[in-house]
Amino acid sequence: MTITDKTVLVTGANRGIGQALVEEVLRRGAKRVYAGTRQPLDHPDRRVTPLVIDVTDEAQIRAAAEKVESLDLLINNAGVAPYDDLTDRSTVEQALAVNFFGPYAMTQAFLPQLIRSRGALVNNVSLMALAPLPLTPSYAISKAAAFNMTQSLRALLAGQGVSVHAVLTGPTDTEMT
Repeated sequence: MTITDKTVLVTGANRGIGQALVEEVLRRGAKRVYAGTRQPLDHPDRRVTPLVIDVTDEAQIRAAAEKVESLDLLINNAGVAPYDDLTDRSTVEQALAVNFFGPYAMTQAFLPQLIRSRGALVNNVSLMALAPLPLTPSYAISKAAAFNMTQSLRALLAGQGVSVHAVLTGPTDTEMT
């Protein structure tokens, strides 16, 4: 997909990979970039429209979907990477809520716009979906689920003109890691 003159939404846009993605789509000529963050965000480029979106909050997701009239590219990037040992169920549930159910809910909410534009969905997964490390098993489990969802969506949405991609990011020097 050529980014020039496209409308893009990036979740987790306040730091790390999400912030870099916002800057890259701007560099590539995006017409409008919706920067999804849990807290209000200021951005100097007039093409950036901040959206308060906690990907675990269905009401915020619905409100954001109502604000975005058209969308060519949805990049599900928001994520959490808790250090754990699988002894605390709430840690596993939090990782699944953000890293799996978040992209699921975002995809469902913005799918009508993507179908209309014959756009694309990109889920920033992780190599840990395939090769987990023992320090972050909840993260790996949630990313494996997100990867499998992405693979399923690719087949399910192809007939509707939406391309679906998984990015299996490796170790990246960000605040999260």
